[in-house]
Amino acid sequence: MSQVIQPISMKTLLAPTPTQPPKYSVTVKNTQGEEVVLADPKATRALVALMDMAAVIGGAASHWGGPSAFAELMAAAHGAMFLDSQAQAKPWTDLYHFVNDAGHCENGLYALKAIYNYADLTIEKLKGFRSIDSVLTGHGESHLFPQGVYLSNGPLGSSLPQAQGLAMADAWAGIKRVTVAAISDGACMEGEAKEALSAIPGFAAKGKLAPFILIISDNNTKLSGRIDSDSYSMNPTFKSLTALGWNVLSLDHAHDLEACYKTFEKARHLVLNQPQQPVAIHAKTIKGYGVQKTAESSSGGHGFPLKKAEELSAFLQEIYGDEKIPQEFIRWIGELVELENKKKSSGSSGQKTEKIQVGVASALIRKKQEGLPIVSISSDLPGSTGVADFQKKFPESSQDIGVAESNMISVAAGLSKQGFIPIVDTFSQFGVTKGALPMTMASLSEAPVIAIFSHAGFQDAADGASHQALTYFSMTSSIPHVDVYCLTTSEEADALVGQAVDTFYRKRKNGEVPHTSIFFLGRENFVPTILSENIQYQMGRAQIVFDTSEEKENAVTIVAAGSLIHQAIAAARTLKDGGQGAIVVNPSIINRPDVETLQTCLEKTGGRLVTVEDHQLKGGMGALLLQELVCNEVPVKVRCLGVKEQFGQSAYNAIELYRKHGLDARAIVKAAQSLVD
Repeated sequence: MSQVIQPISMKTLLAPTPTQPPKYSVTVKNTQGEEVVLADPKATRALVALMDMAAVIGGAASHWGGPSAFAELMAAAHGAMFLDSQAQAKPWTDLYHFVNDAGHCENGLYALKAIYNYADLTIEKLKGFRSIDSVLTGHGESHLFPQGVYLSNGPLGSSLPQAQGLAMADAWAGIKRVTVAAISDGACMEGEAKEALSAIPGFAAKGKLAPFILIISDNNTKLSGRIDSDSYSMNPTFKSLTALGWNVLSLDHAHDLEACYKTFEKARHLVLNQPQQPVAIHAKTIKGYGVQKTAESSSGGHGFPLKKAEELSAFLQEIYGDEKIPQEFIRWIGELVELENKKKSSGSSGQKTEKIQVGVASALIRKKQEGLPIVSISSDLPGSTGVADFQKKFPESSQDIGVAESNMISVAAGLSKQGFIPIVDTFSQFGVTKGALPMTMASLSEAPVIAIFSHAGFQDAADGASHQALTYFSMTSSIPHVDVYCLTTSEEADALVGQAVDTFYRKRKNGEVPHTSIFFLGRENFVPTILSENIQYQMGRAQIVFDTSEEKENAVTIVAAGSLIHQAIAAARTLKDGGQGAIVVNPSIINRPDVETLQTCLEKTGGRLVTVEDHQLKGGMGALLLQELVCNEVPVKVRCLGVKEQFGQSAYNAIELYRKHGLDARAIVKAAQSLVD
């Protein structure tokens, strides 16, 4: 750019360049034949395994395969950036931006930074990974860890376009800083990533971007399996990078640390001397590298594969081979074994638990067996949403679109228009953000779908804020011809998903256009598997699941959405013990409230109402419900519990976030008591 624009002076909160060598290191040679000291990728992998096991014991899921694939690439890139900073006696943040798009690999970066003691990270601090007391969240979050994360990540493909903005900002400001972005092959399937892959070289050729290096970890593997066999090959996409204007450096041995370092050196030299052409390091990696079982598995060991802490010793020994495992790691293994034993000794409640997803699968399988033309269109997450069992039974009626939620819904719309009953599924956060426009266009095209969106609200506790959908009602409830449901149990899921399929089929046969049905649901197990005995589930109708309004005074109606219904029932029992009555209502449908049932309940409870949801208060269930009640002239005195313009964070379990945000049983009791004059 010819004209320099002076931006507002922004002080970086990122930590300065490390002043000491990595605690666990290896020596390689650079392109000049000189020895350089880098962080040991084996230590990174070992620390990821230890962090993941700690999280698993706490109750959280974690990632292993992705960070293990990136270990050498990240050790080389960070080593090069830090050493360059030291050589030039300038802060590394003056010379480089680093952006991690592969948010599921952030734990590998936490481990790498701890090896450098970067941002005051230590091995001891890694032990809190994904807990509510740690800033080391499931994915990188700059609002909690600004010393170590510049741009938040998590949803695949979202950070690369932001990195493009950083490079454009530097060009406008006349700063010749190198932007380095890391991305996975699965993320390159996302529409926003593909837009950036085209735009970055296009703008760079016009001199509108500062130097840019992209590091692609290509292992043909996504969460649910191999990309080419489950979906389609990404090879043509990567071959097209050259035609788009990228200078592509092929790195066929991306687990050779010295080769990674030399390739990064070459990339840096190229972009500094010719910023008009960005460099893409196309690195062939192995997801789950370092352990044979995960490296050979179809998913590359995406989640952490071990179930018991005592298995860690053999796991780490395979990572280290003939080398000795550091004593610090061995002590941590001992701590984890002890922690796990303590958890086991505490025992379980003995009550039956069942995920809501079980009911989703049973309904879809049953309806398919009845001969209805159901097809499942997924985007890499059927194992998490409950649709996987349907796909296993009916593979001929299933297709994984790849890591591409927008495309998934648009494909489903086309199938709907041609007489199929398409089922789409993903995490709630991805469904309502990346799927909002396609969902709107599906309605506009009279091409409805049935959506299964799991991990709603704080139910995706461990993954952190980027994955926690706290606006899922507000983002979908106002789309015309869309019915929004929030499921509470597997029994309700079985009933309502089955009814939605039946209704879809009947209306299509009659020449009518069905509504799109969106079913939001949680992730964790809950007790009981049913809300109460003899409930009749019917689409569009609320259910009374607890009622002591006749036997106790000053009763209150409690309306709780989805997984929070169980906290509401617990609160109602506490109120009963204290002499206050309660009616607990499962609203079921969110954007078309069952005013008749709710009015009957409120008449019994003197208009006293508590609403509770793990959703922003603005635009949530409570707001939608109150609007309907007021418009129908139903008198009400209300307390609304929800999220108050905050982001979430990682925690081992959702209950920890319910407590923090005032949504648990104790908070509900307090709200109910406050309504009594």
